[in-house]
Amino acid sequence: MDVLKRLKLRIPDESNDELLFDILESAKNLIMLKRFPFIDETPLELENKYIELQLQIAVRMYNKIGAEGETAHTESGVSRSYGSSAEYEDLLARVIPKGAVL
Repeated sequence: MDVLKRLKLRIPDESNDELLFDILESAKNLIMLKRFPFIDETPLELENKYIELQLQIAVRMYNKIGAEGETAHTESGVSRSYGSSAEYEDLLARVIPKGAVL
């Protein structure tokens, strides 16, 4: 099953495939920047071992649409706060950076 189909299973109410694809690409780019921090041109494809991580980041990105920069919000006993530019660091900590010898 391809990654877009898997994301649709996790977000069944979203019918905008372009939005979901864009979120997947953004999640992939975050992983690639962490995986290859020392090279200018990263590979085009994400390694299979990071596909699940891509999905997890994409779901988190989707859930924050409309509340991207929120620093505090409380409603009906639910409290949210964001504000760190490192909002995916807990997930990206699972990426092993790869370097190259010059």
